[in-house]
Amino acid sequence: MPRFLIHHQHQPQECGIAYASFKGCGSSVRHLPAIASCAFGGHAIWWTVDARDARAALHDLPFFVGRRSSATQVAEVVVP
Repeated sequence: MPRFLIHHQHQPQECGIAYASFKGCGSSVRHLPAIASCAFGGHAIWWTVDARDARAALHDLPFFVGRRSSATQVAEVVVP
């Protein structure tokens, strides 16, 4: 199954909304580790997910997060 890197971006005043939007949501990324830059002023969160396509990867997110996110297909590579 293809793997996607989801990149979510929000404004500094929207951090609470972004995190709270997962409450009561059945998203597959809820309760999983993510990489985030909020604590350092970047206000972005990244996840890797397996999905059939980019649309399916974003569909699993809460509305607030999903509409502020992009999904890019990625794969692991060995850097020579």
